[in-house]
Amino acid sequence: MAAAVTAVAVVAAACSGSPRSAQRASGTGKTTTVTIDLTPQGCTPSPASISAGEADFTVTNKNASAVSEAELRTSDLSKILGEQENLTPGLSGGFALDLQPGRYTINCPGAKQQHWTFTVTGKQTGSSWQSNPQLSAAVASYGSYVELNTAALVVHTQTFCQAIDAGNLSQAEVLYPQARIYYERIEPVAEIWGSLDTDIDGRWENPVTVPSQFIGFHKIEQLLWEDNTLTGTPQLCAGLVKNEQQLLTLVRSAQYNPLEMASGATDLINEAATSKITGEEERYSNTDLPVFQANVDGAMEVVSLLQPYLNSKDPGLLAQIYQRDNAVAAQLVKYKASPGYDDTGYVEYSTVLDSQRRQLSAAVNALAESLSKLSVQVSG
Repeated sequence: MAAAVTAVAVVAAACSGSPRSAQRASGTGKTTTVTIDLTPQGCTPSPASISAGEADFTVTNKNASAVSEAELRTSDLSKILGEQENLTPGLSGGFALDLQPGRYTINCPGAKQQHWTFTVTGKQTGSSWQSNPQLSAAVASYGSYVELNTAALVVHTQTFCQAIDAGNLSQAEVLYPQARIYYERIEPVAEIWGSLDTDIDGRWENPVTVPSQFIGFHKIEQLLWEDNTLTGTPQLCAGLVKNEQQLLTLVRSAQYNPLEMASGATDLINEAATSKITGEEERYSNTDLPVFQANVDGAMEVVSLLQPYLNSKDPGLLAQIYQRDNAVAAQLVKYKASPGYDDTGYVEYSTVLDSQRRQLSAAVNALAESLSKLSVQVSG
């Protein structure tokens, strides 16, 4: 997944994982389709140059078993602006962006040639949201929300690491999910810096497949719960804190807009639906429920900030979103406990039955469908 929070000249209309029919940004009204075929040799874009404005990227994996994703990055490769992941041979997907003039790079990890030049020509287009006081206030408040949660992430991770340094495994297991929630609230923002997200939150086989590159939260999680050891964790913790401090520096200078907020909210709920409900993300600790709640909290914070604008723009959609959020909450409350598994306030996720997970999934998917309509509302 990729949100688009960046100081370069690009506006993300949406992210992979949400319906592209609901991803259109305002602008010229004309959308250019760019096709990317994943092959063992690479991922050449067609066309390789387009005019500034809305672009619909269609990604298809024809026969590349070692290549499963395509990314649009800045020319220096430092930021991911949009991506489609998890495409095995025969599958297709895509993402939509509103692009400003400049040179970009199409990246397909695992291919013989990974980097392909992509050019956007024409004149830079303006944005009118700054003239709307409700949207301007929402953007400013969102910037503060991201910075506060990133700062809290650093502080809570440092506390978690102090328990590790003291050799207190049981206390570290309690503090682990308490740090995780702050990352999960702002994950779409963190993801835009590419490898930094992987270094903090990368999971084995998704996308990390090289043992030496498996670091961050989930490597520590594996050692604590699966291996029942603290061996090697102090060094991993020090690296984790360093990467989070770098993230804090980056978000303090990042620029945001309403489209990025809206697509990020959808991204968070899709994240909950794809990796939290399956139990894939917190596979060693089974602390999925509090971080699931954090994804929902981050998405609904965006809705809350946009509420004054949506009250007049589309009150029906706003009411539907809150109704579906309440339905998700009604499912989650079933699994609350005090103090809960590892003091999380929830039961251990492995005890949640498949039938119960399907009920939760249905509620989450309904909320995601409503949130996917936000991009259209804030771009009109």
